[in-house]
Amino acid sequence: MFKKILIANRGEIAVRVARTAKAMGVKTVAVYSDADANAPHVRACDEAVHIGPAAAAESYLRMEKIVAACKQTGAEAVHPGYGFLSENAAFAEALDRDNIVFIGPTANTIRAMGSKSAAKDLMEKANVPTTPGYQGDDQSPDTFRREAKRIGYPVLLKATAGGGGKGMRLVETKSELEDALASAKREAMSAFGDDRFLIEKYIARARHVEVQIFGDGKGDVVHMYERDCSVQRRHQKIIEEAPAPNMPDAVRQDLLAAGVNAGKAVDYRGAGTVEFLYDADNGAVYFMEMNTRLQVEHPVSEKITGLDFVEWQLRIAAGEGLPLEQGQIRERGHAFEARLYAEAPAQNFAPSIGVLTTLRLPDHIARIDSGVEEGMEVTPFYDPMIAKIITGGQDRGQALSALHAALDEVRVAGLETNAAFLSAVASHPAFDDGAVSTRFIDDHSDALFDTAPAGPSVWAAALAALHTRARRDCGADPWESLTGFRLNRPPRAVYWIDVEDAPALATLHRTGSLIDVVIERNAAAAARRNGDEPQASVRFSFGFSRTDNSDFVIQLDGAQYSAAVADHLGALRVWSGAKHWDVGLPRPLAGISSHHSSEGSLTAPMPGVITVLSASPGDEIAAGGTLLVMEAMKMEHAIKAPFDGVVKSYKRQAGDQVRDGDLLVDFEEIE
Repeated sequence: MFKKILIANRGEIAVRVARTAKAMGVKTVAVYSDADANAPHVRACDEAVHIGPAAAAESYLRMEKIVAACKQTGAEAVHPGYGFLSENAAFAEALDRDNIVFIGPTANTIRAMGSKSAAKDLMEKANVPTTPGYQGDDQSPDTFRREAKRIGYPVLLKATAGGGGKGMRLVETKSELEDALASAKREAMSAFGDDRFLIEKYIARARHVEVQIFGDGKGDVVHMYERDCSVQRRHQKIIEEAPAPNMPDAVRQDLLAAGVNAGKAVDYRGAGTVEFLYDADNGAVYFMEMNTRLQVEHPVSEKITGLDFVEWQLRIAAGEGLPLEQGQIRERGHAFEARLYAEAPAQNFAPSIGVLTTLRLPDHIARIDSGVEEGMEVTPFYDPMIAKIITGGQDRGQALSALHAALDEVRVAGLETNAAFLSAVASHPAFDDGAVSTRFIDDHSDALFDTAPAGPSVWAAALAALHTRARRDCGADPWESLTGFRLNRPPRAVYWIDVEDAPALATLHRTGSLIDVVIERNAAAAARRNGDEPQASVRFSFGFSRTDNSDFVIQLDGAQYSAAVADHLGALRVWSGAKHWDVGLPRPLAGISSHHSSEGSLTAPMPGVITVLSASPGDEIAAGGTLLVMEAMKMEHAIKAPFDGVVKSYKRQAGDQVRDGDLLVDFEEIE
């Protein structure tokens, strides 16, 4: 076994690899960029080497810096994690030249499977069923138009060097093909340095299923059963489970056999995943691609087998062979993984950046794989994953109940996350039935994106938090200290909060064990009344107490519920279960400008690079039309017209770097 390995990655996967290595008595070396100097993965390892600026292209993707770090520290092997250099054949060869072991497959295997088109050709020769499509060398637009017509719309464009949904486009009609191909090529070139594509028949309600395999590099391959990864956004997985639900046993056996055969076809070494599309309508299974690395979702397979896949990787790379034979690998129970991302689901899942001012994850309920901590900043340089939440049970029902409970306890403030969206998916009746497909989100979008407005229960929790802070900050009874002496009047306290996105004055009176609340939306008029009781827009009474973890227990209308409250970007974020609401704290003296942005201008939603200006000054653009395209967090994001209008001027050009909030375009509405 190795004495010391270097982990050529960051975030949760680097922490996870270090955990297993430590348990095996193997020393670890972390590498880090400027942005990650104080990151958890650096502290998780025994040594750390700085490798450059924040941008991945200048640090984590610089293979010569990784090799130099190995020589500097005496690391005998490199674990690449996933992403970055994990599927780079040249990197594996560079390590081999310096007698450093690459903990993964051979360079030849990576190269053979790294091209989706070459991999399909190889699988067809090995009698592994593949999706109908075209993966030829002729990359001209005319060829793609001809092949798309032959295959039949809708079709899927896929970067041959791609992964993680990058460079992938669904094309519904002939008229969409040219623009989709151009956009996908730009994204693929940026992400992989390769803009070659293949085209496949799009199976509308296919399921995305995959087989986890391990090989010894000498022809012996075993499987760790299958996973279902059908629930996706932007062609990227967000909830995975093992085993796949509602799959006929005969189909399952064919799937597992196809996965093992795919591994044997390339004398696979180490951990790999063979991905398939399963058409439940006709029972057909089609090969999509092989990922020559450990997958993000590997923990669900670890849960059902009870095995440590990183340990297997290390043992195979050290020459020990496969730790178990196929007959010794048992499947037990069920498992789920939900990927918690810093993103805004209601804004087409746009990444969200900022400081994690609050981060509470349910590690007492679930296995949490995370590479961030409270107080850290989620930057635009890397993938916006915050954590993986993994639950298990004796059956699917138990594992799903545990997932519900875990998602109900996620608390993140300072930026947006998909926590509530994940809970909505996991709670949907169709998901409960295992009726999943790659179109699950599209098919159920009305229910998944439905959000209830804030009401008295939310306002009560926010007011309880404000009142508790007033008591703490004043060091006295807030009823008296906030409002002073009031002759012949009951004690009261007043707080400004946003109600239906407008400032409102909440006046609280104590009545026995309850607090009576009067909310006046016309807050300026209420303030002018000099303490007189305002004309009530909302009236309710509530009581509250605190729990051991400082959450609030609210009593309202004879019911009781718990709520957590934290500061969030100048507001109070209130959680009840997985759902949350943001209650603004307006400053009436700051003026109306504090609530409104400049009308007719469009700003950058995050730092990035402008890639395409889609119109010219003077052009009329219909609502929803693309004004420009920017790249951020390794994905393209279209900035679209909010209404029918005219482009007055662009403030940035293609290739310009922009910051969050920078003015991009002046856009004038057509009356």
